[in-house]
Amino acid sequence: MQLLDGKKTSNDIKNEIAAEVQSIKAAGGKVPHLAAVLVGTNGASLTYVGSKVKSCQEIGFDSTLVSLPETITEDELLAKIKELNEDDNLDGYIVQLPLPKHIDEQKILLAIDPDKDVDGFHPTNFGRMALEMESFIPATPFGIMELLERYKVETSGKHTVVIGRSHIVGRPMSILMSRKGNPGDSTVTLTHSRTKNLEEYTKNADIIITALGVPEFLKADMVKDGVTIIDVGITRVDDASNPKGYVIKGDVDFDGVSKKASFITPVPGGVGPMTIAMLLKNTLLARKMRSQKNK
Repeated sequence: MQLLDGKKTSNDIKNEIAAEVQSIKAAGGKVPHLAAVLVGTNGASLTYVGSKVKSCQEIGFDSTLVSLPETITEDELLAKIKELNEDDNLDGYIVQLPLPKHIDEQKILLAIDPDKDVDGFHPTNFGRMALEMESFIPATPFGIMELLERYKVETSGKHTVVIGRSHIVGRPMSILMSRKGNPGDSTVTLTHSRTKNLEEYTKNADIIITALGVPEFLKADMVKDGVTIIDVGITRVDDASNPKGYVIKGDVDFDGVSKKASFITPVPGGVGPMTIAMLLKNTLLARKMRSQKNK
């Protein structure tokens, strides 16, 4: 069994990007600039955005945190998005979700310039990804593809079962794993909460990508020997014996399943760290695309 180490791989990617930023600087070019829009003071969102800004500083990107009050109106937020779209100094930006209930998330995501949409959530980028054209791939699926590639996990002709159909992970993964190329060329089954006899699919899967959010849902008796497991689930589970009062669990019963797997991602330290690294990679791509356009 080989551990797909997202922490190590994400650090490798950050070092590669940092070296590229140094080259851009040395050539007198403009370094990538990423902005994060944070509405309100949601604790988890603050943590996520904080780590994104910190990662930017580590690798030499410019970064801007746009903090807006919880009470901002939808129109005011749309005006801010328009401002960011037109800011030529900015290569890419993200709007941290969830947004307050009085704001239509879809309306906001649609207003983002697809060329600055480094989260890869805009329908233009999603459609381009599905058509196998150059696009920004959502950061978590992009990170999973990078892990599979760097660890040389064979995907061609394999049966991949994706558990969960969210627009952020499950659905894009089903598209990416079936695309031509490496990693890809898989036969994909997309399962979800309404799938009957899920075990029939997981027992026959060569690769399982689970993004369900149910702690330790996938047990050893649900998988075959030699399976590759990508666990996207991150759930806080109360644990009085832990100093923090909780532990982080994935969708997979790691102790049991890892004994049968050929490759498996740990939780934490698997897919999570890859997400921020790939957001940075998308921002670097956005900078390159903008400099090509400006030539």
